[in-house]
Amino acid sequence: MSEMNSSTDLLVVDNIQTFIGQFHILEGVSLSVPRGSITVVLGRNGAGKTTTLKSILGLTPPREGKVVFDGMEIQGKRAYNIANLGIGYVPEHRAIFRALSVMENLKLAERKKGDFDRHSEFIFNLFPDLKRLYKLPGNHLSGGQQQMLAVARALVPENKLLLIDEPSEGLAPILIQQMMEAIRILSESTTILLVEQNFIMASQLAERYTIIDDGKSVRSGRMQELVNDTELIHHYLGASIKTRNELEALYESKG
Repeated sequence: MSEMNSSTDLLVVDNIQTFIGQFHILEGVSLSVPRGSITVVLGRNGAGKTTTLKSILGLTPPREGKVVFDGMEIQGKRAYNIANLGIGYVPEHRAIFRALSVMENLKLAERKKGDFDRHSEFIFNLFPDLKRLYKLPGNHLSGGQQQMLAVARALVPENKLLLIDEPSEGLAPILIQQMMEAIRILSESTTILLVEQNFIMASQLAERYTIIDDGKSVRSGRMQELVNDTELIHHYLGASIKTRNELEALYESKG
């Protein structure tokens, strides 16, 4: 594991243990997210990545371990109170209100009156489709537009940290590129912790990584070091990349 530095890390997760019912899902997850960075959580399906984000936010509270956000221990607090500290969450599978319009979805994301008005220009510059379609209900949007709306909702209130779960899931390659660009722009003003199954996308966006395997964090470090370690990629991620040259070719082709 990488050394954690509370002075530079906005978020520190220290050996959390999380149960869902009787099932012990996280059996020792630790990670750190430096301020101003994009950090990615990697792992196979079912490794515990989504549960890690939910544990940070208090949706599945850890029974043991610490979650420290901006110098404050937040484990054990209610999810609503944790969010109010300045943590936004973009859940897996989008979870928008499909019967409500784009505008209604965004307005409902306000924590304080006027949040949307304060950030609407930034949101619509980032996702122009949403401005054009603001009267349409969520179930009339394409999958890519729904994902844009899911991210946009997390931008309505003021957040220091965004937790984003699988933003590329189900998107066509051109929409993945658009989402990547949006996340890059967001990272200029907000620290981001990303869960992403698409390794090529993750490798281009993130500066640091943590790998979770079977409910435990097993490796973390700089993304460029992981990109150069195809044996580690195969062992923990099962990525279908046979050689370092093949990975580099894919990396460059997406750049």
